[in-house]
Amino acid sequence: MYKKYIFVILLVAVSFFMNNTALPTDIMEARNMVTAREIADEGNWLVPTMNGTLRLEKPPLPTWVAATVETVMPDSLAAQRAVAGIMGTIWTIFFFLLVKTISKNEDLSLLSVIVLLTCYQVVLMGRTATWDIYCHAFMTGAIYFLTKGLMNDGGKKWFWLPAAGTMMGLSFLSKGPVSFYAMLLPMLITSMAMPGFSLKGKWDAAAVMILLCIVTGGWWYAWLFTFHHHEMTVVMTKETGAWTGHNVRPWWYYWRFFTETGIWTIPVLASLAIPYWKKTIKDVRPYLFSVTWMVTALILLSLLPEKKMRYLLPMMVPCSMCTASLLMHLHTAADKAGRLLFRANGMLTASVTILLPVILYATKMIDEKLLIILCPLFAILAVFIMREVTKHNVMRFAAGVGCVFMLTECFLLGGIGGLFGNKDRYSIHETRKMKALNGMRMYHPAHEPLRIELVYEAGRKILPLDLADSNAIKARLPFVLVSNGNVREVMPKGIIDNVDTTRIGFFDDNKHPRGNRHYTNEFINNVTIIKEKTHHEQDKEL
Repeated sequence: MYKKYIFVILLVAVSFFMNNTALPTDIMEARNMVTAREIADEGNWLVPTMNGTLRLEKPPLPTWVAATVETVMPDSLAAQRAVAGIMGTIWTIFFFLLVKTISKNEDLSLLSVIVLLTCYQVVLMGRTATWDIYCHAFMTGAIYFLTKGLMNDGGKKWFWLPAAGTMMGLSFLSKGPVSFYAMLLPMLITSMAMPGFSLKGKWDAAAVMILLCIVTGGWWYAWLFTFHHHEMTVVMTKETGAWTGHNVRPWWYYWRFFTETGIWTIPVLASLAIPYWKKTIKDVRPYLFSVTWMVTALILLSLLPEKKMRYLLPMMVPCSMCTASLLMHLHTAADKAGRLLFRANGMLTASVTILLPVILYATKMIDEKLLIILCPLFAILAVFIMREVTKHNVMRFAAGVGCVFMLTECFLLGGIGGLFGNKDRYSIHETRKMKALNGMRMYHPAHEPLRIELVYEAGRKILPLDLADSNAIKARLPFVLVSNGNVREVMPKGIIDNVDTTRIGFFDDNKHPRGNRHYTNEFINNVTIIKEKTHHEQDKEL
């Protein structure tokens, strides 16, 4: 058994920490890290800002962690993402303990963890310095402690339930009620339908659990409402409106939720045949618990007007447990449907395995030398996977899938990151190295939108400035102007004639190449030094 644990530990390490800077940063990371940088630089821990503006929309716990990392290791993307990896590891541990508590089956728990760590959404978020991994990791811990409390005879209620309340509070302090709605509520609905869960004789401990949740998760909000009531009211109105008027999708938008599990798409889809599996699976309790949780979560998420595919991340917990329950049944299944399902998933997995390096080479994401090295390794894994499928050895099959993911994360992530490559990219990050800009503040035209990614790359605030206000401009000289258009296009002639301008350069921060649908002019900027006029020569280039 210890070999299985060693394999899972290795899978966790590679999934969350290996090559963790290979993928480019996204807008969510930029927001978190800009806020963290300003906390570290200015010490505004209780009232965070993002590019000089109050950042109260998101709870602060992940940002506080990021700010602590920024203080110790400034401007380190690897360190920031490593913390997300630690939270992914914590999530994995709690998930293992939760499945073991419900199923009393150690093999099922390990198999569930392998499935979770080979769901690409979980791997991606465990490598991203954002809020999601925090709230769901803490909530999985809360659900584990709550489950122990509900299934316990009451002897340890004063440990399990208060621990659950603390974890719930930390989840709320990480991303508000998101995980309460997407994870906790469907789990509670599920537990009410399952025997073995009871609060009898535990109501006093449950009351303490709720109190600890409110105190742990709500103290920051209480402080803000006391000292920044107006700002918080505006934020609450804005966030409430976003849930009903932003990214609104039809209720059936999540119909393809099963594809978010990646390689496990077929068994997750097949698990919805509840009447069949209910009669066929011998150890049916873990399956019924997880499939009920999965379907309930899907229904609740579908009821919300605002929908994004990444909101399905918490569903990976019941999906993984449900998939593992089905696979454990298929390990010894004699029914024809079970055998066909297992073989179909095995053939798909083996085909993807053997084709992956070839596809990456064909799209010029890896070179010939790497192809020669990887093709035999992936071919061996494909043969291994098909052999174990033929033998119906589920644990070894899952280990083979885990090895495919580890090879990919070790050797191919750089090539996959190349999908976002823009050979013409010349980032505003380069301005950090320019001594001529030292000590100068950066501004952008107030009428132009500013992408927060530019603030992250520039390493400093880029504040709005009314270029038609000569007094405002004079008060800020000298400064650096970041503008989409040329300086003579964005500044009125009567003002520009009274200042000196030195062009620093033209910067393109698009991560995608020209012609790609994601390529946008919002990432294209001119950078110019604006100084007090001292001579007649106005336009210079550094």
